Amino acid sequence: MALMRPFLSILIPWLAWGLAGVSFGVRAADRPNIVLLYADDMGFGDLGANNPESKIPTPHLDRLASEGMRFTDAHSSSGICTPSRYALLTGRFHWRKFHGIVNSFEKPVLDAIEFTLPEMLKARGYRTACIGKWHLGWNWEEIRKPDAPAPTAKEGHAPTAFDWSRPISGGPLSHGFDHYFGDDVPNFPPYAWFEDDRVVTHPTEPLKLSAQTREGAWEARPGPMTPGWDFYAVIPKLAEHAVEWIGRQKGRPEPFFLYVPFNSPHAPIVPTEAYAGKSGAGGYGDFMVQTDDKVGRILGALAEHGFAGNTLVIFTADNGPEHYAYERVRKTGHRSAGILRGLKRDLYEGGHRVPFLVRWPGKVKAGSVSDALVSQVDLMATLASVTGASLPADTAHDSHDLTPVWLENAPGPRRSIVHNTNRDVYAVRHDHWVLIGAPSGAHSGVPPWFAMQEGHEKHTHPGELYDLRADPGQKRNLYGDEPMKVAELSRVLETIRARGQVR
Repeated sequence: MALMRPFLSILIPWLAWGLAGVSFGVRAADRPNIVLLYADDMGFGDLGANNPESKIPTPHLDRLASEGMRFTDAHSSSGICTPSRYALLTGRFHWRKFHGIVNSFEKPVLDAIEFTLPEMLKARGYRTACIGKWHLGWNWEEIRKPDAPAPTAKEGHAPTAFDWSRPISGGPLSHGFDHYFGDDVPNFPPYAWFEDDRVVTHPTEPLKLSAQTREGAWEARPGPMTPGWDFYAVIPKLAEHAVEWIGRQKGRPEPFFLYVPFNSPHAPIVPTEAYAGKSGAGGYGDFMVQTDDKVGRILGALAEHGFAGNTLVIFTADNGPEHYAYERVRKTGHRSAGILRGLKRDLYEGGHRVPFLVRWPGKVKAGSVSDALVSQVDLMATLASVTGASLPADTAHDSHDLTPVWLENAPGPRRSIVHNTNRDVYAVRHDHWVLIGAPSGAHSGVPPWFAMQEGHEKHTHPGELYDLRADPGQKRNLYGDEPMKVAELSRVLETIRARGQVR
């Protein structure tokens, strides 16, 4: 039986892929190209279309919103990077499996048998590519030398600890992508370019930081670096590669799926000189302007090569803005979370309510706005519906089909979402109510001046309850006033955690 397990681990995904292509409800000619753009640590209020008082110009994203549907109540699965990416690509809340991020040189969080969005689309005839931040792990032990010294706290792994010439499994090509190009994680080693299943610029020296960031700290973990590695050059290179890849699809008969997980505006905050001073929100704002510009370049490439009319474009982000956003309010007056409370890692809305735009010419009404409650886990079931795929049993456990919302601006199918960043600390959204199962929804420290400015009430209750319809900024805790509502939402949370999706 033990000999059968490796075989089954290969066979089961292939069987799932076959099942995914069983439905023929959508003709091949009607299947759109799909481009999924995923920002990193971008706040709900950084998008001009969401926040009229934003001090960051985002003309390309604002235009994308005007040409499609803008969602006001869309959420990532987590308040941090890796879990949200896992949920996005599986249709499954991350907390059913894990909570934290993949750290430097750690193994993948995706198992070989887990069915992913690119696998589903590949089975429907799509050519697939991921260009940007992966952050879901690789099987590094495959290329680690047996006599390699243990990493140190000061310098991490030595550059000589790995055979950089060998391929590595567990990355994008192991989970449905035909092509990958990126640097894996912007502030984690190895500081190098990856292409497909290899590190193509070999790291031969330890990390060296000679320049300065435009805002905040480098946040760069120690480890191997390619000589001359330039953090400022990463976003331009990723955008260039995405544009080139789009151009290479011209004339090909199959539709394509392009996933572009940007490294920005995540730290290190490194906008190039051309964007310095382009916003009223400091270095971060300038980095966001650069991100918007790269979105514009990708959208321009779609138009240039004749793809825009039959391409479904989705833009969203993995979680809310980093803690630097508090000081940004004081220095510039720009609120990255808009009116929302909380930032990255937090259970408050600002930690996981994110920008979400959908453009599909001739299908999604231009200039439309939806207040439907949606999650990024819903993309799996929605794109299955769009492309005529059938999801195999026991996959995409938490995903809902949003096509009626996209195509008809119908009410959303979802009433509830479970919010989670850290183990054993959960919040649940149900209709317009939020229950936080902890004395505070904050994980990052909140400066006293900011809490006083916002009027955040102190309390002694074991949890927090908010009515988002009356209090979108989550300033008035109703936990002690609404015991029946607390009990109701507690039951909803238990049900979702035990049985999967609840409508």
